[in-house]
Amino acid sequence: MDLRAMDLQLLESIGLGLGLGVAAGFRVVVPFWVLSAAALFAHVELVDSLAWLGGTPAFVSLSIALVIEILAYSVPWLDNVIDTVALPVAAVAGTLLMAIAANQLDPFAQWTVAIVAGGGVAATVKGLNGLTRLVSTATTGGATNLVIAGIELVGAVVISVLALLAPVVMFVLVLAFFILLVRFAIKAFYRTQKPAPDSESPPR
Repeated sequence: MDLRAMDLQLLESIGLGLGLGVAAGFRVVVPFWVLSAAALFAHVELVDSLAWLGGTPAFVSLSIALVIEILAYSVPWLDNVIDTVALPVAAVAGTLLMAIAANQLDPFAQWTVAIVAGGGVAATVKGLNGLTRLVSTATTGGATNLVIAGIELVGAVVISVLALLAPVVMFVLVLAFFILLVRFAIKAFYRTQKPAPDSESPPR
């Protein structure tokens, strides 16, 4: 395998891990469920240590967990409680998913990328989702929370599938999203540092 092919393979692996990490930020169970389904139907080949994830028992168990997760997010007051617990869980899930995707790296590099990229992207997305749901609860009394939950579920499934089918595209999309997010954060920071204009006009 030449260097160019190795670079492309690594880029695809990181793109896959980032995509699954983003999906974990929307829904923790969904990317594992999609990965299990893809492995079960021979669309993805897992390493030997994770072959169990592509088995029928794992797929059935994850399907049950997915149904429970969907039902839990359908209850307006419960979804906010889950978000507080799901943030660290999503970070761990994103770390594991990235570690699975980047298994060709040496262990130190694999887990460094997994923690920083996979866990970081999952925690960021989960934090933004939790903030959106909190604002929704405060402004609408939770009336739009079910809509948000539906969008998150569909988004998690679509992103997981896209990560499997087009990991390089996912890499570019996630990178572009975080560049825009950092630019927005920097602009917001400088905006808060500007002195507020005086409410009274200066004497003539």
